[in-house]
Amino acid sequence: MPGPPFPSRPPGGETAALVTQVVDELARRLAGGNVPAPEGPPDIAGDARHHALVRLRVLAGVKQAVRHLEDQAAHAAAAGGAGYPEIGRAVSMTRQGARRRWPGLVTNSRHLPAPHRSTPRSP
Repeated sequence: MPGPPFPSRPPGGETAALVTQVVDELARRLAGGNVPAPEGPPDIAGDARHHALVRLRVLAGVKQAVRHLEDQAAHAAAAGGAGYPEIGRAVSMTRQGARRRWPGLVTNSRHLPAPHRSTPRSP
């Protein structure tokens, strides 16, 4: 049986704005702490490009971490009895989209989660 409904969007986008602010600050701190001092005379354009690329690398790592946390939450939802329609709604995608993103997560017969493999299977 489906669980209680949840809002598809936080009121006024407050959650998204807060997360954006926190991630921006985190990326700024991590990028600032990992930028080696350039050698030679100052190159303002080169320094800005280097800083932007380091920040981009940090944000890519944040995105990977968030995706991993999403996967864990999807598995927990399926283990709690959620089906693809509910999981899809939670991440603003269709049932089919959720099924493509997490194949085998929910069995069609009883909504039981498939076993989660953290490492690829050897042939």
